Amino acid sequence: MNVTTTNVNGISVVGVSEAKLTYPLLTDFVTAVTSLIESGNKRILINLENVSYVDSATIGCLMDLYRQASAAGGSLKLAGVQKRVETMLTMTGAHNFLEVHADQASAVASFGA
Repeated sequence: MNVTTTNVNGISVVGVSEAKLTYPLLTDFVTAVTSLIESGNKRILINLENVSYVDSATIGCLMDLYRQASAAGGSLKLAGVQKRVETMLTMTGAHNFLEVHADQASAVASFGA
């Protein structure tokens, strides 16, 4: 799976370069984000601009990562969510917890200085 991690203005940005983020691919993704949380990163942004489909396992995974980040005193946000993925977030109620931004720039700005 293609997962990249970069730092933008002190924010850990996790990029996913897969069109479908589904159960068989979640291990690398979860490991990357969990490692950031365990390393003390408080501001995590997951950029999903390349992802056009997620399954229920991915939604559960995103919620779990959100809880882990929150429990560690941090925040986890999403950027670049495509319409189909946004629909899944809404149908499952995950949008009530996960802060979603149109693109990476607006999401980075939302963290503040």
